[in-house]
Amino acid sequence: MAAFTPEQQQVNDHLRECLRRFCACTSNAPRLARFQEALSYVLENGGKRIRPILVYAIGKAFDLPPSHLDAAACAIELIHSYSLVHDDLPAMDDDELRRGKPTCHRVFDEATAILVGDALQTLAFECLSDPDMNPISAEQRLRQIQILARAAGPQGMIAGQALDMAAEGHQLSLAELRDIHSRKTGALIQACADLAIAAAACTDPILIQKLQTFTQTMGLAFQVKDDLLDVIGDTQTLGKTAGSDQRNDKMTFPRLLGIPETEALLAKLLQDANMAIAEPAIFQTHLGPLAEFFVARTY
Repeated sequence: MAAFTPEQQQVNDHLRECLRRFCACTSNAPRLARFQEALSYVLENGGKRIRPILVYAIGKAFDLPPSHLDAAACAIELIHSYSLVHDDLPAMDDDELRRGKPTCHRVFDEATAILVGDALQTLAFECLSDPDMNPISAEQRLRQIQILARAAGPQGMIAGQALDMAAEGHQLSLAELRDIHSRKTGALIQACADLAIAAAACTDPILIQKLQTFTQTMGLAFQVKDDLLDVIGDTQTLGKTAGSDQRNDKMTFPRLLGIPETEALLAKLLQDANMAIAEPAIFQTHLGPLAEFFVARTY
C-alpha cells in the first residue's frame, strides 16, 4: 500500500473536512458529543481506502485535477464505511473487530452504531451534491448521485447483503454466488469507475466499456480474495476475525470450489482485468498496480 499513501492521506483529510463542515452542531452540542465521537471513530479507524484510490487512479488516467475527484472519493468511502458498521452489528455478522479495533457497536452501543451508519450514508450524498466540495457541473453532480444511489441501493450493495444473508446455510451454484458478490462488493467498486467517468464527462463507449469491465472483474476478484483470506489469514493481520464466514455458515468461493480452484479463479480474474485495460497504455499505468494489489494483499 505504500505506493498509494498520498491518495490515502488525501481522502482522509477530506473525510475529516466533511465531518467538520457537515456534522458540526452548535445546538445541543454536549448531547451530540458521543455520537460525533462515534462518527470520528469509524472514519479514522484505519482502512485501505481502496475505493477512493481507484477513483483517483481512473481520474488520473483522464488527467482530471484531484479537486474534481475528492467528493466522489469521499462519498464512496462513506458508503463503504456505513456498510461495514451495519454489517458488524449483532443482527448481521456480529463481528467484534474491524480494522484491528473493536467494532463501533462494541465501543459505543448498537443504537449509536445504527445511527452512525445512517449518518455516513446520507453524508455521502451531501458531499456529492455540494458545489464547493464537488466543483463539477450540476448535471455531472446529479449523475454521480444517481450512480452512487443505484450502486448502494436495492439493486446493488443492499441487494447483495440481503442475498448473502438469505443464503446462509444453503448450497449455491457458482453463478448464484457470483451474482451475490457482483452486488454486495462489486457494485461499489464498479461505481468508482462510473463516478470518475462522470467527473471526466467521458462519452467514449469503448473507454467506458474497458473501465466497467475492469472494475466488474476486480470487484469479483476483491471478494474472492476476501473469502480466501478468511480461510488462510489470521485475525491479527486481517484486522477482523478470521473464520467468520464459516462461523456464520456462509457460502464462499473456497467452500464451493476448494482453495486451489479459488486461487486459479483469482489468477484468471487478474488476467481478464489486465486485458481490459491493456489499451490505452495510460489505463495500465494507473490501474495495473491496483489490480496487482487486489489479488496480492494479505489483509
